[in-house]
Amino acid sequence: MKRVRFLILGGFLGAGKTTAIARLARRYIDRGLKVAIVTNDQAYGLVDTQSLEAQGLNVGEVTGACFCCKFDDLVATAARLSADEQPDVILAEPVGSCTDLAATVAEPLAQLYGDRYDVGPLGVLLKPEHGRKILGGSDDVGFSPKAAYIFLKQLEEADVIAINKIDKLSSVQRQDLLRLVGQRFPGKKVLAISARRGDALDALEQALSAPAAKRTRTPEVDYDIYAEGEAELGWLNCTVRLTAGDKRKPFSLDEVVLELVVRLREACAMDDAEPAHLKVFGTAEGESSLANLVSSDVGAELSLASEAKVAEAELTVNARVAIDPARLSELVQREAKALATKHGLSVEMANVQSFRPGRPVPTHRMAVGQ
Repeated sequence: MKRVRFLILGGFLGAGKTTAIARLARRYIDRGLKVAIVTNDQAYGLVDTQSLEAQGLNVGEVTGACFCCKFDDLVATAARLSADEQPDVILAEPVGSCTDLAATVAEPLAQLYGDRYDVGPLGVLLKPEHGRKILGGSDDVGFSPKAAYIFLKQLEEADVIAINKIDKLSSVQRQDLLRLVGQRFPGKKVLAISARRGDALDALEQALSAPAAKRTRTPEVDYDIYAEGEAELGWLNCTVRLTAGDKRKPFSLDEVVLELVVRLREACAMDDAEPAHLKVFGTAEGESSLANLVSSDVGAELSLASEAKVAEAELTVNARVAIDPARLSELVQREAKALATKHGLSVEMANVQSFRPGRPVPTHRMAVGQ
């Protein structure tokens, strides 16, 4: 049986993993390869899965915990995707607050399922919005040192580090980040890319096509700090259904999706709560719209526009914010209702999941050199 190339592309919340994976998938498909994608989240109702499926990609998901804690589900999902249509490449997107992937996912896949999967180098996207502060030693990161610990451990275990979003950085900022990464992690393969614009995707694809590195050591991870860093974030997934009072007066899908993210940004700022990632995906009548926010220092962005006027829409909200999850739920529901009132819409909230991630308990941990 032909082995399937298995690529893991990690990175902190808001690093641009989904955009990069969609870009890579399309490049492989354009060369005649079959591609499957596995998304991952602590909750259910994933914006990433919906946005990738809206692009016509073959997607499975592992929900309820990270890949390391649901390793058997990851293997089962990959097998199901392979049974449906044997892929040449599987791209896996782990939860953005997860680390220790080399020891808990990559090594177990290679050692236990090496006859089935050809596991490639572990790629990690560096999120510049928080990376510049964390690597630069700033006291105003927006997160505690425990959350920053996860960010740094992701980079430490990476075989390939890709500094993403260079289209939003000045040349000085880009060179500064390259210098900081080089100083902190000497000897690493480091790239500077823009997944959104496509800059240096050739280099990323080439780096991921190399044989997996023969690790002599996987990083040690303090699971107490790791767990507390994850638990700092409030996690919320929910559905917001909006309906026009008068079907003859449709509303802009793009406008309501973007405005909800803007409202949540302002609400988080009032509570002095740092967003790690806010995403709202709207669908209506076969049209899709996506807006997101990745830091308090930047504005909300409409990353997928539909230009559609609709009478009703369903919005999927995924919010990861350094705030109590009950308070996060209050903010999301309050701002969704205020948005509906402003536009003369009725609103229905459904599938609300709000919590702090639990302590990671990996199915396997195959550390090297510890």
